[in-house]
Amino acid sequence: MPASFLLELRTSAEAAEAAETSFRREAARQIAALEQDRAFAFRRLNLMQAIADAMAAAESEDIAVAHAFAALRASLGWNADSEARSEVISHFAPVALAMFQDSSGNRSAAIHAALADFEQWFSEARGATFWTLFEQQMPDTPVVDF
Repeated sequence: MPASFLLELRTSAEAAEAAETSFRREAARQIAALEQDRAFAFRRLNLMQAIADAMAAAESEDIAVAHAFAALRASLGWNADSEARSEVISHFAPVALAMFQDSSGNRSAAIHAALADFEQWFSEARGATFWTLFEQQMPDTPVVDF
């Protein structure tokens, strides 16, 4: 068999392998990005649902915002305040206000805008997306038999 023929087949096979590897790498990257988008979307939904539920019975703006802050703290597992946590909560206030002011359900665009502004502020201030705060690692606990 001519060596050039076998070399052409080897070159073709290696090119096909490289194309497959490249495709798999890109597919894995896209899947990871979609997975993160999905996770963040459900975190956003779950947090905003918890805040809406907490604010539902509030009779005044001040009480509604206080309930929203309590729900935010509870969702993040924040039992104590710090300067950084207080800053996050204060920047979240426009979201809570927009939700309270949307009692008729006609101003969802204002809530979306307030949430987007908050997320952008957090990203710029902290260098990460707000939704990564929900990725709390659980410490390993030893298993003990009694």
